[in-house]
Amino acid sequence: MASEQGPVRPRASLLVTGAAQVLTCAARAPDLVGRIERGVVAIGGDRILAAGSAAEVEAAVDTASAQVVDAAGGIVVPGFVDCHTHLVFAGSRVLEYAGRVQGETAASLAARGVPVGISGTARLLRQASSEELLVQAHERLRHMLACGTTTVEAKSGYGLSTAQELRMLEVNAALARSQPVGIVSTLLGAHEFPEDRSREAYIREIVEEMIPEAARRGLARFNDVYCDDGYYTVEESRRILQAGLEHGLKAKIHTDAYSRIGGCALAAELGAVSADHLNHATDEDMASLREAGVAGVVMPGLDFAVGHARPVRARRLLELGVEVALATDMCPGCWLESMPFVIQLACRQYGFAPAQALRAATWGGARALALEDRVGSIEPGKQADLAIFALPTFEDLAYRLGRGRARTVIKDGAVVHADPGA
Repeated sequence: MASEQGPVRPRASLLVTGAAQVLTCAARAPDLVGRIERGVVAIGGDRILAAGSAAEVEAAVDTASAQVVDAAGGIVVPGFVDCHTHLVFAGSRVLEYAGRVQGETAASLAARGVPVGISGTARLLRQASSEELLVQAHERLRHMLACGTTTVEAKSGYGLSTAQELRMLEVNAALARSQPVGIVSTLLGAHEFPEDRSREAYIREIVEEMIPEAARRGLARFNDVYCDDGYYTVEESRRILQAGLEHGLKAKIHTDAYSRIGGCALAAELGAVSADHLNHATDEDMASLREAGVAGVVMPGLDFAVGHARPVRARRLLELGVEVALATDMCPGCWLESMPFVIQLACRQYGFAPAQALRAATWGGARALALEDRVGSIEPGKQADLAIFALPTFEDLAYRLGRGRARTVIKDGAVVHADPGA
């Protein structure tokens, strides 16, 4: 509605000023990161109202009564979107990691009674109460938030039975209610095979019991499967993912981590939202993902943690036009809570430019969760999820190795983390 004085401007509740740079990471930004020197961001309630120069924002928004957050010469970025984690688990596999870095094999570790791999974590999870799982995941999320992450995908996958997988998804729901980080829940019943059932019996359980019940109760947005040698075949994966689609669960896929099995072609065929890992993906596989609009999720932290013999050719994904997302793969085998460290690894290990890495950690992550209309960039109408770092340029996120704590994190328009010493 207009008055004689001109259009009524929306009223800001919070104003972020004093930034050296605002990085919008808008989808069509020609520089990939939408850099605004000395930019300002205006927020109304839980939404972004405007981002631009001080004069542009002042002309578009009434800022007279807004609370001011001073970026103090730092950078303002979208809250990171960590689009691939196994957040909920019990205990740790620190003894396995310590043995592995010294060259010990899975067999020798198991002979010593050390929990190893997915099955080892599954045994630990069955021994833990839901409250214990919630408390442990809360602690991990606290560190992730302090590093600027505002949206986290959390997979099940260590239950290996309908009851235990649903329990993990219920913990995800409790996490979403009890702390500020946004939780996106994924059913990964097809992560490994249980020790007490046949292969076919467990697949039938996933398809006929687990998926329908998770969908009926609204506990998951996605259905995922580990399609690789030693895990689920392409045909088994197709059966499981199609069952999810029939129940309204969008498809994701772990694939080609240790062999070229054909998972990328399956992801393209089924219109999966993302294909993750991709260490053995060929140019042909990557092109199929691009043509089908499937995001490629890569995790340099995992390649680093396991000393992968064949790191992902992630730079090639970019060259071939695949929308790439970065993620921590936070899990017992890759205990990593810091998306800034992921950015640092992506630049050094994969040859990403800092702009490519920042985009992949924000907009790319949102694409890999089909949430690009809500999060992943600083644009009017999006959720007001921002992180402020005490760094003079966004390139410093990649350059200052090990530096990763945010000074301020804003989630849904509210300051949820503040660390003046960061």
